[in-house]
Amino acid sequence: MKVYDYKMEFGWEDHNGIGEKLIQQIIKGEKTATCALKEEYSEQELKEIYESVGKTATVVDKNGNPRCNVRLKVVVETTVGNPDPRLVRGEGYGDNTKHFQEAHRIVWNELGVKVNEGTILIAELFEVVK
Repeated sequence: MKVYDYKMEFGWEDHNGIGEKLIQQIIKGEKTATCALKEEYSEQELKEIYESVGKTATVVDKNGNPRCNVRLKVVVETTVGNPDPRLVRGEGYGDNTKHFQEAHRIVWNELGVKVNEGTILIAELFEVVK
């Protein structure tokens, strides 16, 4: 597998296997989107993400091991209160916006991050490339 300079990391310490679960969903084509809080990005990081549309990234685990490659199709800003339907579907929740919101709030709460309806998310939509 070719490894690209642009990387997307899934997993963190004490994550109870969530990172590996997400990576397996990506490999199977079930997970085609991810998101993070806009406030976590610097201006330079945001610029780099938007410039990465159309480029290929290597998905790595929390130890930096390459697992698969994806092509970034689109980056979109959306909110927790009204998430873009493509993000909800791409995260594996079908059309169930409420479930998407609840699941993500649980994770952010566990990380000590407070979110509200207006919290802005950066959503990355991608496809697996062989």
